Amino acid sequence: MRTINKLITLTLLLLSCAAFAQKKPIIYGLAIDSDQNPLQGVTVYYDGPEGRKQTVSDRTGFYKLELPVNTKVVVWFSHPSYKGELYVETDAMPAGSSWQFNFTTGTQLKEVEIIVDEDGHRKKEGIIQVKYQDIANVPSLTGGIESIVKLQMGVASSTELSSQYSVRGGNYDENLVYVNDVEIYRPFLVRSGQQEGLSFANTSMVESLEFSAGGFQSRFGDKMSSVLNIKYRDPKAFGAALEASFLGASLMLENASKNKKWSYMVGGRYRNNSLLVNSQQTETRYKPIFADVQAVVNYRYSEKLTYGFIGNISQNNYDYQPLFRQTNFGTISDPIALQIVYDGQEKDRYTTMFGAFTADYVVSPNFKIKGIASAYHTQEQEHFDILAQYALGDVDTNIGSETFGDIQFARAVGSQLNHGRNDLDALIANAEVKGYHSIKNNNIEWGAKYTREDFRDRLVEWEVIDSAGFSIRPPVIDYVPNDQPYNPYTGELVPYQNVRATNFVVINRLSGYGQWTRDFDIGNSELFVNAGVRVHQWQVDGASEPGKSQVVVSPRAQLSLKPGFNRNMLFRLSGGRYSQPPFYRELRDSMGVVRPNVKAQNSYHIVLGNDYSFKMKGRPYRFITEAYYKSMDNINTYTLENVRIRYRANNDAVAYAYGLDARLNGELVPGTESWITVGYMKTEENYRGKGYIPRPTDQRLKFAVLFQDYVPNIPNIRVYLNMMYNTGLPGGSPSYADVYKYQSRLNDYRRVDAGFSYVFVDNKIKAKPGSFAAKMKELAIGLEIFNLFNNQNAITNTWVRDVYTKSSYAIPNYLTSRVFSLKLIAKI
Repeated sequence: MRTINKLITLTLLLLSCAAFAQKKPIIYGLAIDSDQNPLQGVTVYYDGPEGRKQTVSDRTGFYKLELPVNTKVVVWFSHPSYKGELYVETDAMPAGSSWQFNFTTGTQLKEVEIIVDEDGHRKKEGIIQVKYQDIANVPSLTGGIESIVKLQMGVASSTELSSQYSVRGGNYDENLVYVNDVEIYRPFLVRSGQQEGLSFANTSMVESLEFSAGGFQSRFGDKMSSVLNIKYRDPKAFGAALEASFLGASLMLENASKNKKWSYMVGGRYRNNSLLVNSQQTETRYKPIFADVQAVVNYRYSEKLTYGFIGNISQNNYDYQPLFRQTNFGTISDPIALQIVYDGQEKDRYTTMFGAFTADYVVSPNFKIKGIASAYHTQEQEHFDILAQYALGDVDTNIGSETFGDIQFARAVGSQLNHGRNDLDALIANAEVKGYHSIKNNNIEWGAKYTREDFRDRLVEWEVIDSAGFSIRPPVIDYVPNDQPYNPYTGELVPYQNVRATNFVVINRLSGYGQWTRDFDIGNSELFVNAGVRVHQWQVDGASEPGKSQVVVSPRAQLSLKPGFNRNMLFRLSGGRYSQPPFYRELRDSMGVVRPNVKAQNSYHIVLGNDYSFKMKGRPYRFITEAYYKSMDNINTYTLENVRIRYRANNDAVAYAYGLDARLNGELVPGTESWITVGYMKTEENYRGKGYIPRPTDQRLKFAVLFQDYVPNIPNIRVYLNMMYNTGLPGGSPSYADVYKYQSRLNDYRRVDAGFSYVFVDNKIKAKPGSFAAKMKELAIGLEIFNLFNNQNAITNTWVRDVYTKSSYAIPNYLTSRVFSLKLIAKI
């Protein structure tokens, strides 16, 4: 009898285990309307391997739908009272798992795609995800997506004219940027922020962005600092967007075929920075033309096969003719001024073309493969001849004088002639394949990539400096004796600096990665595990000496724990080796010579993070903290002037960086997204054992606020504030100064940009039926005030020597002052 009871008990146990093992994952949640009332009758469905499965929300707005095990599906939501449909793409969910997805409707269901749920893998991976439509109207001088990145944790930038940024002690060359999984490149010769023009990403096409400041997975490429992954929309119907301001204009059109197989977006942009450059202290004749055309095309050949194309043509013309500059500094009792009269001009041309084809093929419900082929071609020129004649002296402070404010007595006079004829032609081609596997509860990703980089570069730069009638020689050891005035100096006249080089370089690269991801249930807790490795091989050909084949291996891992005692809490630990094989600019030293055997720089990350979600006054908030440490070797030291980087190309340094970042984001005002970011960071390098000194990007403190609000009694009026404070960067030293003997910093960077908009139509405010605006999704006009408090922020210093006191004065090169601009936004 006992034996029979044991058999019955064992059979029931096995049957219950089997039933539990076969329990399907579910998606569930609440559907509510714009007035926060439950929405009954929402149809929720998907088309899977076993056909269509669907359900309907009940009178409380609740819905629940079973999903196939370990299979990614697209779940659709529709309602007869609303236009359009909303859809989300789920992860390949294991048996027994669940995903809560709540949503609110307006007058129509928005056609948006969510890669994963907010509480899903992006949080576990330490990636911050931002829906661009939530912050699209935040004022920005550059007008690009990078202005939002600069407000993220660990990101620093001390110039509003540039879209470039540094992350946790890295420089501008250490950041990855992707658009729809395709790697994006920047022009090479740009040395000043005002020359950049347009960044690649067209903000009218952006759906969302993902950003990680360190400790990211192996599937992302070989850079040491950060990754920005931008996702473009996949249109489902006709739409148009127009933006125009005093700084430029953009027009975007999108549409999809009736059968939804074809979709496209085409956008054109024009930008003119004259308003900004004319606000600086130097009087100029400035004729910039920054324009581009970008297209995105998607074609669903079948349920399993989808093709895509991204193309971009950009033309940045920069014609710059400085005329006059006066900078007042010193003290009240001893006012000093620098006056400069210019002659000459600069003409720069940056023409870039980019194209990428993608193909996504679903081999089976558990296996997907993606192919990418892309090419980037840039033709760049920097041609300039600028003569600057200066006078440094005491200022006339007599208010009644006709020369009030002018230099009354010159302490130093001199001139400087800069000449440049720099030309670069670069072609970069990539071929890549990626695979995604779901095997039971395991997700496996792998990829392989071939890259060929062809550079043709001519560098000709020289500078002659004359002070009080004497030509200043270069700051190097002089082999010709000079004991003036006792004996005449017989050495030949030479430029203060002289760089001449011609390089034809080809770099072939092979890279690949593999990674494994899995979620574990440990009691009531959830553990997320990711482990992977990248391999990169490259060889440089065409330089003065043959390059060796080099290989680096970069293992990486991530752990995330959602504890059972608090489901709103998430702990993360990530790290690994982040090797950065040298790109062309890192191979070229300060004299223009290519060093083909420069090694990969290595950064060893360890990042400890915490993510806490909570509600206050009924509104959702998220508080994120990250502490990190990076140890770096084979460092290629560099100098930073504005946004131009010049490397030593010798791998003769080690470095470190550590810090703490925190961010609070949520609905500080109901219905709007705002956040506050604070951070502390310290980074230093040790060059050839001389000791540790601050790196050029050692920006210790950061405070950034993005705030959106509306007038309660007049909801049509919106207010946007973008505030930033950064402590000063190193880099105030004179040219060629020994950084170990001369350490100085620029002043702190402080800036507030404000925007005021009157909204006629958007997803909350509707136009009267039958009116012109009734057919529009958004219509608004606004006023933008850049540098609201007119802070004088400096990007570099100009150094002038007083021949009488032998003192050197640092005269700041200020950025833009207060600027006003009107803006129009219209979307159909």
